[in-house]
Amino acid sequence: MQYSFEKLEIWQLGIRITKEVYRITKKFPRDELWGLISQMRRAAASIPMNIAEGSSRRSKKDFSLFLRRAIGSLLELLTALEVAVDEKYASREDYQLLKSLCQEEYFKIIAFEKRLLR
Repeated sequence: MQYSFEKLEIWQLGIRITKEVYRITKKFPRDELWGLISQMRRAAASIPMNIAEGSSRRSKKDFSLFLRRAIGSLLELLTALEVAVDEKYASREDYQLLKSLCQEEYFKIIAFEKRLLR
Protein backbone atom coordinates (compact mmCIF):
# COMPACT_ATOMS: atom_id res chain seq x y z
CA MET A 1 0.00 0.00 0.00
CA GLN A 2 1.25 3.44 -0.87
CA TYR A 3 -0.06 6.58 0.80
CA SER A 4 -0.76 9.63 -1.34
CA PHE A 5 2.00 11.71 0.27
CA GLU A 6 4.59 9.14 -0.82
CA LYS A 7 3.86 10.08 -4.43
CA LEU A 8 4.72 13.73 -3.80
CA GLU A 9 8.04 14.81 -5.22
CA ILE A 10 8.54 17.20 -2.30
CA TRP A 11 8.15 14.34 0.17
CA GLN A 12 10.56 12.12 -1.79
CA LEU A 13 13.14 14.92 -1.92
CA GLY A 14 12.66 15.48 1.81
CA ILE A 15 13.51 11.84 2.43
CA ARG A 16 16.63 12.16 0.25
CA ILE A 17 17.72 15.25 2.20
CA THR A 18 17.20 13.40 5.48
CA LYS A 19 19.30 10.46 4.30
CA GLU A 20 22.08 12.82 3.18
CA VAL A 21 22.04 14.56 6.56
CA TYR A 22 22.39 11.22 8.33
CA ARG A 23 25.28 10.28 6.04
CA ILE A 24 27.05 13.60 6.53
CA THR A 25 26.57 13.81 10.29
CA LYS A 26 28.04 10.33 10.81
CA LYS A 27 31.41 12.02 10.17
CA PHE A 28 30.93 14.69 12.87
CA PRO A 29 32.78 14.49 16.21
CA ARG A 30 31.07 12.32 18.84
CA ASP A 31 30.82 15.26 21.22
CA GLU A 32 28.31 16.82 18.80
CA LEU A 33 25.93 13.86 19.13
CA TRP A 34 23.48 15.78 21.34
CA GLY A 35 24.26 19.13 19.72
CA LEU A 36 24.58 19.80 16.03
CA ILE A 37 24.09 16.19 14.91
CA SER A 38 20.79 15.88 16.76
CA GLN A 39 19.61 19.32 15.64
CA MET A 40 20.40 18.70 11.97
CA ARG A 41 18.83 15.25 11.95
CA ARG A 42 15.65 16.46 13.64
CA ALA A 43 15.34 19.44 11.29
CA ALA A 44 15.91 17.26 8.22
CA ALA A 45 13.45 14.55 9.29
CA SER A 46 10.88 17.22 10.09
CA ILE A 47 10.71 18.25 6.42
CA PRO A 48 9.08 15.09 5.00
CA MET A 49 7.23 14.46 8.27
CA ASN A 50 5.44 17.80 8.03
CA ILE A 51 4.62 17.19 4.38
CA ALA A 52 3.17 13.77 5.25
CA GLU A 53 1.18 15.09 8.20
CA GLY A 54 -0.09 18.06 6.23
CA SER A 55 -1.34 15.82 3.45
CA SER A 56 -3.77 14.26 5.90
CA ARG A 57 -5.48 17.55 6.72
CA ARG A 58 -8.93 18.23 5.43
CA SER A 59 -8.35 21.70 4.08
CA LYS A 60 -5.80 23.12 1.71
CA LYS A 61 -5.16 25.92 4.17
CA ASP A 62 -4.25 23.42 6.89
CA PHE A 63 -1.96 21.55 4.49
CA SER A 64 -0.32 24.87 3.64
CA LEU A 65 0.51 25.46 7.32
CA PHE A 66 2.41 22.18 7.41
CA LEU A 67 4.24 23.09 4.21
CA ARG A 68 5.32 26.30 5.94
CA ARG A 69 6.60 24.25 8.88
CA ALA A 70 8.55 22.09 6.45
CA ILE A 71 10.12 25.24 5.00
CA GLY A 72 10.98 26.41 8.52
CA SER A 73 12.74 23.12 9.19
CA LEU A 74 14.55 23.39 5.88
CA LEU A 75 15.87 26.85 6.76
CA GLU A 76 16.85 25.62 10.22
CA LEU A 77 18.81 22.82 8.56
CA LEU A 78 20.58 25.27 6.24
CA THR A 79 21.60 27.38 9.22
CA ALA A 80 22.98 24.37 11.07
CA LEU A 81 24.81 23.34 7.90
CA GLU A 82 26.57 26.71 7.84
CA VAL A 83 27.75 26.14 11.41
CA ALA A 84 28.93 22.62 10.53
CA VAL A 85 31.01 23.95 7.64
CA ASP A 86 32.43 26.79 9.72
CA GLU A 87 33.47 24.25 12.35
CA LYS A 88 34.98 22.05 9.61
CA TYR A 89 32.67 19.14 10.46
CA ALA A 90 31.26 18.99 6.92
CA SER A 91 33.27 19.00 3.70
CA ARG A 92 32.75 21.59 0.98
CA GLU A 93 31.43 18.84 -1.29
CA ASP A 94 28.85 17.69 1.26
CA TYR A 95 27.94 21.32 1.89
CA GLN A 96 27.38 22.03 -1.80
CA LEU A 97 25.33 18.87 -2.30
CA LEU A 98 23.09 19.45 0.70
CA LYS A 99 22.68 23.16 0.02
CA SER A 100 21.70 22.38 -3.58
CA LEU A 101 19.13 19.79 -2.46
CA CYS A 102 17.72 22.22 0.11
CA GLN A 103 17.39 24.99 -2.46
CA GLU A 104 15.62 22.64 -4.82
CA GLU A 105 13.28 21.51 -2.03
CA TYR A 106 12.55 25.10 -0.99
CA PHE A 107 11.45 26.15 -4.46
CA LYS A 108 9.47 22.95 -5.03
CA ILE A 109 7.54 23.37 -1.78
CA ILE A 110 6.77 27.00 -2.64
CA ALA A 111 5.55 26.01 -6.12
CA PHE A 112 3.50 23.12 -4.69
CA GLU A 113 1.89 25.41 -2.14
CA LYS A 114 0.96 27.94 -4.83
CA ARG A 115 -0.70 25.21 -6.90
CA LEU A 116 -2.42 23.83 -3.82
CA LEU A 117 -3.98 27.15 -2.87
CA ARG A 118 -5.30 28.03 -6.35
